[in-house]
Amino acid sequence: MLPWKRLLGPLAAVLLTAAALVAPAGAAHAADPPDRGWNDYSCRPSAAHPRPVVLVHGTLGNSVDNWLGLAPYLKNRGYCVYSLDYGRIDGVPFFHGLGPVEKSAEELSAFVDKVLAATGTAEADLVGHSQGGMMPRYYLKFLGGAGKVNALVGIAPSNHGTTMLGLTALLPYFPGAEDLLHEATPALADQIAGSDLLTRLNAGGDTVPGVRYTVIATKYDQVVTPYRSQYLSGPDVRNVLLQDLCPVDLSEHLAIGLTDRITFHEVNNALDPAHATPTTCASAMK
Repeated sequence: MLPWKRLLGPLAAVLLTAAALVAPAGAAHAADPPDRGWNDYSCRPSAAHPRPVVLVHGTLGNSVDNWLGLAPYLKNRGYCVYSLDYGRIDGVPFFHGLGPVEKSAEELSAFVDKVLAATGTAEADLVGHSQGGMMPRYYLKFLGGAGKVNALVGIAPSNHGTTMLGLTALLPYFPGAEDLLHEATPALADQIAGSDLLTRLNAGGDTVPGVRYTVIATKYDQVVTPYRSQYLSGPDVRNVLLQDLCPVDLSEHLAIGLTDRITFHEVNNALDPAHATPTTCASAMK
């Protein structure tokens, strides 16, 4: 089979998702979230972990499902942990992170302010998966977030966009496809490599002064491609490839953020570098 033919199925799935989201909304409603065990606004950061941690889900994610692994992992280690839903589209329950990145960054800004006020702290640390690792950079660069954030940890972040294994190169061959993406799922359009949003975000450098950056990537990522596009350049940046830490780790784009204990250990190191310990295959057992 020719390579471009192998891409038609995934491309069709992307377009069908967009089409479904512009269809008339049905009667479905989001259920009340379960008891998360985090988002405790009475939590007070300790001397060991003096900043609250805000978790930022990815495209088609939400504040609960994205963090059923990492949030308890951090909470059990003494962090005050919070998560938000952002980028909602009317009539679409459960699946968020679909609205324009600029608007989502405004939502993040308001949420960080809420967390800082509740915890009585001046700065937070941010941990995001996929779009959730990239979108906060808009907040840091354009919305004054740099003065309120100590560190940003991106797990498989879409920092320089994605080709989705070449899918984006096919969009011009499907009349109306790009317009549909922009209309129905602005966040997907914003994350295409070379988009206007990403061009503005990365102009003049990837980072802003005063914030520590960590990127955790996997070479098996099939969503944000090529995986090296996730890396950042600049001072106070650490780019980590999961397979350099544990060569037998086969996590792809979703597993790296949802269940991968190697990733979790490296996130903990990034949040508390003064007490970091080596991340190896054995870290999955801790």
